[in-house]
Amino acid sequence: MDPFEDTLRRLRETFHAGHTRPAEFRAAQLRGLGRFLQDNKQLLYDALAQDLHKSAFESEVSEVAISQGEVTLALRNLRAWMKDEHVPKNLATQLDSAFIRKEPFGLVLIIAPWNYPLNLTLVPLVGALAAGNCVVLKPSEISKSIEKVLAEELPRYLDQLPRPGPHHNQKQFHRLRALLGCGRVASGARAMSANSLHAPTVLVDVQETEPVMQEEIFGPILPIVNVRGVDEAIEFINRREKPLALYAFSNSSQVVKRVLAQTSSGGFCGNDGFMHMTLASLPFGGVGASGIGRYHGKFSFDTFSHHRACLLRSPGMEKLNAIRYPPHSPRRLRVLLVAMEARGCSCTLL
Repeated sequence: MDPFEDTLRRLRETFHAGHTRPAEFRAAQLRGLGRFLQDNKQLLYDALAQDLHKSAFESEVSEVAISQGEVTLALRNLRAWMKDEHVPKNLATQLDSAFIRKEPFGLVLIIAPWNYPLNLTLVPLVGALAAGNCVVLKPSEISKSIEKVLAEELPRYLDQLPRPGPHHNQKQFHRLRALLGCGRVASGARAMSANSLHAPTVLVDVQETEPVMQEEIFGPILPIVNVRGVDEAIEFINRREKPLALYAFSNSSQVVKRVLAQTSSGGFCGNDGFMHMTLASLPFGGVGASGIGRYHGKFSFDTFSHHRACLLRSPGMEKLNAIRYPPHSPRRLRVLLVAMEARGCSCTLL
């Protein structure tokens, strides 16, 4: 049997047996994830330095602390997130119990990119575990040092996790080098080798149709497109696919607010970049081509949960349903439509 098929079969059997559903099991997995971050902090710093040349400061702020904060938040709120969410009822359902139950999807796959290889692997993992799922975790094969740490160390802290695949750093190096052929290099150095630093590079005279303007760059390359004003900038943004994030920088708060009001993106920052990702109270995700779904904090739990619509009615109330059954009449229809109207306040039958 294919080893991957066997692993998937065992994971599905584990889920269907109900092992991942209890709050105690979910909390134990989250605590294990928190211990992994604490016990292996220096190892993670070293791996991030090898993969992305991140300093310990940047690694802590953008990767480790955010991941640890998500674990802490999920542990603090897990039982509240798991509770049935009771919803308002109309007159026809006043004697019933109406609620939303958060159920795990079952077996989920997390495929992480390489630009924030720890953060973008573990933050969705927190939500998937908190929601009670079994998880197949696929770290980025490009950030190979972080991939190695996750593959070798993380399984010791959690139930068993499907091992990563081969490395393709050379492919990404050649992709970035090809992008340097777009426009003209105004500042920065061209890449030297796949294992060396790539200086931040600014490209000018870039055409909208060139490859560097058609895909996520995931590298230290900044293409600049000149526009005649805010109107043209907004028009340029809106005729393209909606971005994952949009950052507007201006000394005028009105300009920033105008860009926010007249564009659409997964996230938005005015006079800053990235910092919206540090707030677990804000959802992170794209819109349209830039992504489907959202996560961080409770948003992660909700993304990895099926929100099941539930209505429970007592069998002794069947006589009240007679108004719905033939023979129909205009009066019965009017009464039923009134009873089905959404109401602005909670009603109680005395």
